[in-house]
Amino acid sequence: MAKRSVFHMLNPMKYNSPFDINMAVDSGYDVVVPYSNVKLEEVEGLTQDAIFSRGPAGVKQTGLFIGGRDIGLAMDMLDAAKKAMMPPFAMSVFADPSGAFTTAGALVAAVEAQLKNNFNQDLKGSRAIVFGGTGPVGLATAVIAAQQGADTTIVDHFSLDTALEYAAEAKERYGVDLHATTAASDADKARLISDADLVFCTAKAGIEVLNASVLGDAKQLKVAGDVNAVPPLGIAGIGIMDLGEPLKHASNSTGAVGIGALAIGNIKYKLQHALLKETLENDAIFLDFRNAFDGARKLV
Repeated sequence: MAKRSVFHMLNPMKYNSPFDINMAVDSGYDVVVPYSNVKLEEVEGLTQDAIFSRGPAGVKQTGLFIGGRDIGLAMDMLDAAKKAMMPPFAMSVFADPSGAFTTAGALVAAVEAQLKNNFNQDLKGSRAIVFGGTGPVGLATAVIAAQQGADTTIVDHFSLDTALEYAAEAKERYGVDLHATTAASDADKARLISDADLVFCTAKAGIEVLNASVLGDAKQLKVAGDVNAVPPLGIAGIGIMDLGEPLKHASNSTGAVGIGALAIGNIKYKLQHALLKETLENDAIFLDFRNAFDGARKLV
């Protein structure tokens, strides 16, 4: 009898995301099993329990998902799972903590596409500012942008030390150089974006990060993307469905365009579905933010 497909979902936090569980079921997995409060040192044992119980044929119908909120921990758990495999006992693993990797991949790919379409420029050499850059989506966004050659700054609303800490971790883990700063006032934000080409807004939902007055100081802004779909939106003048619409409050001379949260979310949804199907249809592949960005580029 053919074995059913099984997806084991590991999460270091109290709850697994219902969004991720629904996505896994809709991608074609027959059985989805969530695990909560999983510690890094437990990943090896759980992985080997999953692969050795099904035989070489059954393990091809088995996948592992890594959630949580800490992208560094998610990458460590992905690495621990990978090291626990013993071919031909090996299954596919997909890390996407808080949807950060697929959201960041969709955001950067969408901004890149608009930059090329409207300004005939690449990410390489562009100056990018990431508001909310110490959160999981923001940090993943910054790392992807920096890996593509953008001169990237992460912004924490409250603490310079926090921003510097995350920039140092990104350097150690991914080999990218991120600038780090804080911006609590409108004056701080206006100064930051005055010579920015790209703005990525990944801050907390329901907070307007850049108001109309601040945007008026963006003298060379080309593309701004906002992942906040909860009013008030993160960037004034961007509609949630905008995909390359003129950015209303930016300096008229720049021709800046905006990308809204639902436009990005539509790409993210399709991307996560595609990557989940990849784990089901391919033997022993390991997916993280780099695969998410590659997949998002194909979608946009």
